[in-house]
Amino acid sequence: MGLLKYIARRLFFLVFLVIGVSLVVFVISHSVPSDPVLANLSQRNIDNPEMVEAFKAKWGMDKPLYTQYFIYVGNLVQGDLGTSIRTQRPVLDDLQDYFPATIELAIFSIIIAIIFGMLFGIISAIKRNSAMDQLIRGISVLGVSVPSFWLGLMFLLLFYVHFGIAPGPGRISPYLKPPVEVTNLYVIDALLAGNWSLARDALWHLLLPGLVLGSFTMGLITRTTRSSLLEVMSLDFIRTARAKGLTEKMIIMRHALGNALIPVVTVIGIGFGNLLGGMVLVETIFAWPGIGQYAYKAAGNLDFPAIIGVSILISINYVVINLLVDILYGILDPRVRYH
Repeated sequence: MGLLKYIARRLFFLVFLVIGVSLVVFVISHSVPSDPVLANLSQRNIDNPEMVEAFKAKWGMDKPLYTQYFIYVGNLVQGDLGTSIRTQRPVLDDLQDYFPATIELAIFSIIIAIIFGMLFGIISAIKRNSAMDQLIRGISVLGVSVPSFWLGLMFLLLFYVHFGIAPGPGRISPYLKPPVEVTNLYVIDALLAGNWSLARDALWHLLLPGLVLGSFTMGLITRTTRSSLLEVMSLDFIRTARAKGLTEKMIIMRHALGNALIPVVTVIGIGFGNLLGGMVLVETIFAWPGIGQYAYKAAGNLDFPAIIGVSILISINYVVINLLVDILYGILDPRVRYH
């Protein structure tokens, strides 16, 4: 019952967070010293006062800012994020089209980061101060330090252009047709359709961008796992387990690792939230039609409804992920209580 009340309270405050985010983004986006008219109309139409006035009237730009915002919030509470100036489509429809590509890439990237990050972190903690430990710590520092756009360019140049062993940009090969849309996650939709070759191709295209995006979070997970595990391994109950004759493997897997996971789960949650926000440069390099690409194009055209819609989506992602992380705390540590 305490957990249900906690979840309900967090979801209740989510409403105020969405309104607050919409206000902040609305004010900032409208404070940019640029004109949506210049960004979206041709020079010929800009020279026509009637066309300019018609454009402003269509998008509500002829009204005071506070009126524009109240109209937007009124539509927002009804689930209407407005219409994109650039695509002329409802923003919610655009997000439904672009977000699945980001979700698919984010899930693949975080799986890579978790597997290698925790594996490297455990090995590094066990082999503390050894050559292996130094090597793994160096890899984790590189993962955190190297800019993702540079790593993406190098990966494409080496593995796609030079060696030809990895696929090029895009979600699937250009000669293939996308699967029948069910979830808009190409790998899952291809598997549901029984098209194994398309599923393999879509999964293969996830490899390079997934490795690039996962490298940063992998470095953080490695460092956090190592430090947390070393801290737990120095506690009294671990010494007691050793005194009972338990093997080191059994001590780590049964006793130490579970107690060391809470800070690791926090890092994973933050990393996944960052990935779901869309990585503009990486999505651009790999021609990935995700939410980062959509946000970049919206910003370039001063597409206010789209900009606010993306910001609201990202804020909801973080709230939901943080809520799931808090619930996992209670699963990993029964001492955690929700109030």
